[in-house]
Amino acid sequence: MGLDFFVIRLYSLCKRFGTMLAVDNVSFQLAQGEIFGLLGPNGAGKTTLLGMLSTMVKPSSGRAYVHGYDICRHEHHVRRQLGVVFQDMSLDDDLTAEENLDFHGRLYGMGRTQRQQQVRELLALVDLVEKRTYMVRTFSGGMKRRLELARALMHKPAVLFLDEPTVGLDPQTRLTLWQYLRHLNEKYRVTIILTTHYLDEADSLCHRIGIIDKGKIVALDTPRLLKERMGATVVTVEGLRAPQLLAIAGKWGTVMDNTVALRGENVVMPLLKAATRLGVTNISISKPSLERVFLHFTGCHLRDADADARDAMRITRQVYRR
Repeated sequence: MGLDFFVIRLYSLCKRFGTMLAVDNVSFQLAQGEIFGLLGPNGAGKTTLLGMLSTMVKPSSGRAYVHGYDICRHEHHVRRQLGVVFQDMSLDDDLTAEENLDFHGRLYGMGRTQRQQQVRELLALVDLVEKRTYMVRTFSGGMKRRLELARALMHKPAVLFLDEPTVGLDPQTRLTLWQYLRHLNEKYRVTIILTTHYLDEADSLCHRIGIIDKGKIVALDTPRLLKERMGATVVTVEGLRAPQLLAIAGKWGTVMDNTVALRGENVVMPLLKAATRLGVTNISISKPSLERVFLHFTGCHLRDADADARDAMRITRQVYRR
């Protein structure tokens, strides 16, 4: 990835609301050009954490920096480093594609020549040059999402917040958007913080994933290493004798519900032999998944629990109003 500069740095960041500790001593760094997935159940602290990074929520203690700017002492500079793509479409349907981009550039004080150059380059990046003079109301959902990505990049932000960027899109359009995200990440080396309830999306796009629960970062690593931490193999057991087998399997791995994440490949055969002795035949074997990782650390299903990502971006929307 060629990562060489920490764009976001958090040191023991905390936020209290009365007696409730919403964010509890969070520390990590995100490098320039990194795509980072922030996942967590409802009320886990994502909203508050992103609110602090966007300067809309004051930390109770700790420090954080965005592109070198202190989130408490340099609020205006921090906001200028941020680009945001909201879950809900926020384009002006009565303007053309290039007018939407130009208007955004004006809001950020960009000169005419700079705006024109950025509009041309970004429309080419998202493959909308031929649609530049078309009213946005005529665009498909996928085209609008690509234009929103271009708009968020107009003022050349160091950090891009993406709030469930592919929600509501068909599978083919989702895959196409993934390609655009990878391309803009490679071309501009912009750091991306992504919230999503599509686990395949996080697995495919993110260089690293942070799982937050009860205000703490409970896991942070690459998708591959997070899955490897769950064990080499996941065995699901069902049937009358399943509890007895799972009780035995506890010495070979981590048991959760009716599954066991085995530590190493060499324990698969002993487990199968124990199943044969007990007469358990309803067994399935698979590799660890990101969903299993999420369940292990939070006990919640991401699709049900991650609805508060929208609330996080409602806070971030205020960046453009100040």
